[in-house]
Amino acid sequence: MNTERLVLDASHAGQTLSAVLKQWKNVPWKTAKDWCARGKVTLNGVVERDPAARPGNGVVVELNPSARPAEGDAGAPDALFLERWRLVHCDPQIIVIDKPPGVNSVPFEVGERGALSDRVAAMLPKWKLAPAHAPLFVVHRLDRETSGLLVFGRTWVAKRHLAGLFRKHDIERVYVALVKGRMYEARKIETVLLDDRGDGLRGSARGRTAPHIGQRAVTHVRPLLQLAGEGGATVVECKLETGRQHQIRIHLSELGHPVLGDRVYARYRDDMPPAPRVMLHARTLGFVHPTRDNGEVMHYEAEIPDDMMAVARRLGFVGTTLPA
Repeated sequence: MNTERLVLDASHAGQTLSAVLKQWKNVPWKTAKDWCARGKVTLNGVVERDPAARPGNGVVVELNPSARPAEGDAGAPDALFLERWRLVHCDPQIIVIDKPPGVNSVPFEVGERGALSDRVAAMLPKWKLAPAHAPLFVVHRLDRETSGLLVFGRTWVAKRHLAGLFRKHDIERVYVALVKGRMYEARKIETVLLDDRGDGLRGSARGRTAPHIGQRAVTHVRPLLQLAGEGGATVVECKLETGRQHQIRIHLSELGHPVLGDRVYARYRDDMPPAPRVMLHARTLGFVHPTRDNGEVMHYEAEIPDDMMAVARRLGFVGTTLPA
């Protein structure tokens, strides 16, 4: 398909990019958002991946759904994402990586380059940790803008074992987030998540019939530190009892404490302290090893990345790392 062009006018005022695409091309919300995420849409010639962006009057929207998939991050070299220190653990069964922000965990579509899974597979032979074309199995994902711990399987045995643990929610996963506002009490948030809450975004259902139309999602949230800044901000810990797509971001936004930098689930907030990305980091990962007979639980920790620390310090934090 050739590139199609739309010049926005007053009839599009206030609409998100995904809403413009949905109306223009008469496609489902998911298709419109996927076009953005995959780098198929430009605004005045610049790729725009955020479906919640609100382009103004006169902006030229160009769409080419069959365009070659975009690089993971503007064609940046592997070394930018996979410095040797990002390899947290490697053995014949599993690999644990400290994922940087700004890179997809896996390709969105066939032929897309630059995803973390491809970069790990390419870098292992260079690090002399695997032969060329050695298998690498994806068992879970982190959002593009989320940093932190991600485990891959290296054998079919490891893949089945890890996939079973994730399916049964028998994995320790702890995240740290910077959120809007002051949170003072720990909360257990339990909802049923829908793929479409009515505006093309995922969200929690309401009513007694909800369990039949969505997925149960449980997040345990605990405030760790109050930060200064206009309106306040809080460092929170989020423990996943289940692991649904965007679960933490949705639950925190619905709680009234959206994650700083979230341009999707906090898109109507104009009082958010600025942040370069979604301030969410997968800090802790724990699970039973696939082949060790003693049932040993492997436990990993990832340091808070520099960009999160910079935002925290701008909001008044003076320590060396965020509290646990």
